[in-house]
Amino acid sequence: MTAALKPPAIDPATVPAKTGSTYPEPFAGRCAARAKRAVGDALGLRNFGVNLVEVPPGVESSMRHWHDRQDEFVYVLEGELVLVTDAGEQTLGPGMAAGFPAGNGNGHQLANRSDAPAVYLEVGDRMPGDGVVYSDIDMLLPHRTDGPRTFIRKDGSPY
Repeated sequence: MTAALKPPAIDPATVPAKTGSTYPEPFAGRCAARAKRAVGDALGLRNFGVNLVEVPPGVESSMRHWHDRQDEFVYVLEGELVLVTDAGEQTLGPGMAAGFPAGNGNGHQLANRSDAPAVYLEVGDRMPGDGVVYSDIDMLLPHRTDGPRTFIRKDGSPY
């Protein structure tokens, strides 16, 4: 950009990137190099979140998961990502999108199996009371009203 932007516009590159994941080990390492820029937060959005996500080669966006109350949408901007769902795998490139309705039980994940970084927009509706189920591993992130959210095993025991 040649001119400085003024609110309500921003350059997403100016939003600090948060690298890694809050997953417990052994899962955190699989996403350790993923970087998210909370663009929606930087713009003061409250009803939905928007993240600009960079996934380096060999890194996964997340563990395969689904939300019980939150819709999710992704739009690929750069590179190639393999979308993994119950239906199998398919490759998404720039200009392709995918949507994940709340509560449908079809876990999703994006994996960068290419030799180049991939970048996508991730949008979620921030529905109160949302919980997350991880399809292929023994992990849940239940909604809590009595303290911070923490990952647990499917039998309810803590990590």
